[in-house]
Amino acid sequence: MLGRGMRDNPIHERAFGTDESRREMALTRLFTAVLASHAVKGLILGAYAGERLVGVCSMVPPGRCRLSGGEKLRLVPVLIGAGGIGSALRTLSWAGVWAKHDPDERHWHLGPVGVDRLLQGKGIGGALLRAFCARMDTEASASYLETDKPQNISIYEHFGFRTIGEGRVLGITNWFMMRGANA
Repeated sequence: MLGRGMRDNPIHERAFGTDESRREMALTRLFTAVLASHAVKGLILGAYAGERLVGVCSMVPPGRCRLSGGEKLRLVPVLIGAGGIGSALRTLSWAGVWAKHDPDERHWHLGPVGVDRLLQGKGIGGALLRAFCARMDTEASASYLETDKPQNISIYEHFGFRTIGEGRVLGITNWFMMRGANA
């Protein structure tokens, strides 16, 4: 589902190439590994239409979002299998830039958040973000995210996030956003 929903993000096209079907397959492999890790050390919310998963909101608690050396090593074969050595190197470079922007302040790390491509714009992502923000408010926890889509900025701002930085990742502008503990 995330491979379909996030297939056309600019950073994903830059990392995995212009062929949509290959990029979707590569992202499906990548997100399967990422979510397996988040299921162990974080929390994943799902949105369903009947029994069909149509949206995902993943989050990792304070102190657990930066990848350990072992986690990076385990991702390398997944990345090579997903898109080849070039894509693996681009994705590791991308992850390195994101890690440099990750704030030292205690926070939950939000992402990936995605909705099936055919159902985007119907409020599913908003419902997932409301559930996430309610959890953060209950815990009085700050949260942080990255986005490479300019149209996402206003969506995240609606939920109390503020841009704390910008950076170029693989030639694509990315925004780094934080939501305070008492947003």
